Amino acid sequence: MAHILEVKNLSKRYAKSGFALKNVSFNVPYGSIVGFIGENGAGKTTAISCILNVLFKDSGTIKILGSEMTDGDSALREELGAVFDAGSFPDQLDARKLSSIMQGIYTKWDQNLFTDYLNQFQIPADKKISAFSRGMLMKLSIAAALSHRPKLLILDEATSGLDPIVRDEILDVFLDFVQDEEHSILLSSHITSDLEKIADYIVFIHNGEIILTAPKDELIYDYAVARCKTSQFSQIEKSDIITYRKRDYQTDVLVKNRKEIERKYKNLTLDTVSIDDIMLLLIKGERI
Repeated sequence: MAHILEVKNLSKRYAKSGFALKNVSFNVPYGSIVGFIGENGAGKTTAISCILNVLFKDSGTIKILGSEMTDGDSALREELGAVFDAGSFPDQLDARKLSSIMQGIYTKWDQNLFTDYLNQFQIPADKKISAFSRGMLMKLSIAAALSHRPKLLILDEATSGLDPIVRDEILDVFLDFVQDEEHSILLSSHITSDLEKIADYIVFIHNGEIILTAPKDELIYDYAVARCKTSQFSQIEKSDIITYRKRDYQTDVLVKNRKEIERKYKNLTLDTVSIDDIMLLLIKGERI
């Protein structure tokens, strides 16, 4: 499978806080949406900043379209669109003035496409950004990121704090973007229900380390949680347990291959899981 983004053994340490990315490795295939999730402080923004080359990595390799990006690599930057959770445009600008600036930055800036997005998102061209709501600001940021026709879109909490109607509208834009199999998205988000709707793959990061990477459908349909009494838990083979979490009167066990587990342990109660459930058990649970 060809990858538009390849991150291999990425490491970055902050001396003051002691936090570190530790040999982070994952890929973004062409034509896919990859959800990048983890709790606050897990390392998502640090990894994304290294990928965008706005933060120097300590070691590892990051390849975009098969090449490593350098500070002067303007051609490769043209292929990237990035949106962060905080707006990065000066408040005194309006969309029309922003477009004029972008035309001077990106050789592939498409004014007609930008205008189409403004119309689709109902963003006034002459209203100052300082008067924008958060939803309008994020839609403007996404419109700007897409209007120089990048191949890889990188989004760091771009849908957080938005109401469900605006989020649904933006998710449709993302799905439309990856209809072109040369396009891909890396989407960091705390809203895992959004990722359940549109992601092809999920990458879990915790404490600066990747703890699981899997196709989204595999997580949703093949993983399950076994609700066990103490006697039942002791009967499950260690090789079948991904992680477990003890509660007052039961133990929740994260397992893979649901059908095989049902066949093997006929008295177990298995519940379907959400991405939130999996993340909680991976982070809060214990491993054997």
